[in-house]
Amino acid sequence: MSTLNVPPLLTSPRDDAIQLYRAFKGLGCDTATVVNILAHRDAAQRSFIQHEYKAMYSEDLLKRLVSELRGKLETAVLLWMHDPAERDATVIRQAFLSDVTNIDAATEVICSRTPSQIQLIKQIYHSKFGIALEEDVAVHTTGDHQKLLLTYLSTYRSEGLEVDREKAMKDAKALYKAGEKKLGTDEKKFIHIFSETSRAQLAAISAAYHDMYGGSLKKAVKSETSGKFEHGLLTILKCSQNPAKYFAKVLHDAMKGMGTNDTALIRVIVTRTEIDMHYIKAEYLKKYKKTLNDAVHSETSGHYRTFLLSLLGPNH
Repeated sequence: MSTLNVPPLLTSPRDDAIQLYRAFKGLGCDTATVVNILAHRDAAQRSFIQHEYKAMYSEDLLKRLVSELRGKLETAVLLWMHDPAERDATVIRQAFLSDVTNIDAATEVICSRTPSQIQLIKQIYHSKFGIALEEDVAVHTTGDHQKLLLTYLSTYRSEGLEVDREKAMKDAKALYKAGEKKLGTDEKKFIHIFSETSRAQLAAISAAYHDMYGGSLKKAVKSETSGKFEHGLLTILKCSQNPAKYFAKVLHDAMKGMGTNDTALIRVIVTRTEIDMHYIKAEYLKKYKKTLNDAVHSETSGHYRTFLLSLLGPNH
């Protein structure tokens, strides 16, 4: 479900490539033109533009963008130039390899994607970086957090909406016994149920848990687990119920208080624009009584602001 605000195309990818080439020529880069073209093209169009640019100028457009753009705008535009699965693979790889290893970002991407998205990410990860995603996860994570990610990456889950109520009650009981009812926590049980259950079924388990024990499964996870393991479980749980609400909160957290977490802001806006951004915008408005566009506008500036707002589309 693309939410990209693509105007009726009056230009062809070839025209776009010519415009971009002209924007790079001369003294300094005509950044406004670059932003205006690329922010309003969907994945297929961006791919065609890169192809045309290479054919006409014997130069890689991405490399040119690296030399022409700077800072946060460069980060956002380069990430946007990939198609969604390649983008996710890139975010995970960068999270592992950055100076400040950002395991939370890798956890968020892995635990919020659907099984079919994960299959595609794994294929691209291996072909692009020459290492299996699971191998990288094994190197950069530890303990229960590592077990959760590896099991989640390797287990097939249905993407259907059908729910087994009886099994949901049984699993809710198993989680209660593995957590709140006992001294200590049976982490293995949480890993097993959270990584092998479809989204619809996990949402049903969460509802059954609340009905049977009066408290929420989310609260149980928070009180029984901690750190990166807790973050992984909560991401899986929240995305089983309402992914858009989950990402609205990530965006809000990135912008609240002093300073802005631009890495998170770019990651979520760029990776969700072509997936479910209009739902995220609706959830943001509902929860924070302010449009996402207004929040982003007040936290950013210059061409970087223009680019992100172009991806978000109309302010409503």
